[in-house]
Amino acid sequence: MKHPVNDFQVLNTVSDYVRFYEMAAPLHPLLTILDLSTTRVRAALTAEEWARLYTPVVPQLYTVFLKRNLKGTLYYGHQPYDFSEGVLGFSAPGQVFTIDPSLDISEVTGWMLLFHPDLIARYPLAKKMASYSFFSYDLHEALHLSAQEETMLDGLLAGIRTEYERPIDAFSQDVLVSQLEVLLNYANRFYNRQFITRRHGENSLLTRFEALLTAYFAQEGTRPLPTVQYFADELAVSPAYLSDMLRTLTGQNTQQHIHHALIDKAKQLLLSTSLTINETAFQLGFEYPQYFSRLFKNKTGLSPAAFRISVQ
Repeated sequence: MKHPVNDFQVLNTVSDYVRFYEMAAPLHPLLTILDLSTTRVRAALTAEEWARLYTPVVPQLYTVFLKRNLKGTLYYGHQPYDFSEGVLGFSAPGQVFTIDPSLDISEVTGWMLLFHPDLIARYPLAKKMASYSFFSYDLHEALHLSAQEETMLDGLLAGIRTEYERPIDAFSQDVLVSQLEVLLNYANRFYNRQFITRRHGENSLLTRFEALLTAYFAQEGTRPLPTVQYFADELAVSPAYLSDMLRTLTGQNTQQHIHHALIDKAKQLLLSTSLTINETAFQLGFEYPQYFSRLFKNKTGLSPAAFRISVQ
């Protein structure tokens, strides 16, 4: 269900976040660590407190959260999974958080790490954030941790917490940022492991993607160029998750798969029809034929015209 725009509460800073949920003030202006076992929902809340809890919020912050003992079924790409064990999730600034009233979080444990983009703005990590595509995954695409992985991440968080609780000095930000990068690199490793260990479910997703891709280019007539977002929507996953899954299982991301199918279709049209190069480009969904010619030559080493001649 979509909420009216005025129902959203934008939380621009770490202080805004903890103030909104009536939590303890942060020890650092750009980062905080929350113990989820101390922020459980109490049995008796006022109407105002319940309204605040279920208000959709838009934190302008990065969040990393490890949650245990959530009661109820959540989904990982259409498949139900037990979230009673450790589940690691991520979100980037500007993403909407909403608590479903049907989800029992009365016994939830774990932690949440929130940090403002300004914390890493002057460090190489700021540019590297785009490579951590799991910040764009949906909640049902969270990382399910093994006991060993969970212990390792708890240890990394303990190191961050120790620095967080120290008095701020000239080295505080350097140390925090370096520790954050280590944690994110481990998360990257663990997600890659998950794509492999959950191979049955991911192979099913791969099969469905390949079927959609084949069906799209098998249709006759002119259609728009397919986008990564189109296939992600059809498969009910996020674009970032789909690309990472495909890259792990096939070595190519979603856009590369689309280009491969597109070039195959282009070759078919060039060899089996009398369409001009421009007409072929329009048939494939290109608005500008020169873009088609450039992509075709980049992928095959030949221009469309040269390819057509080469096989005659």
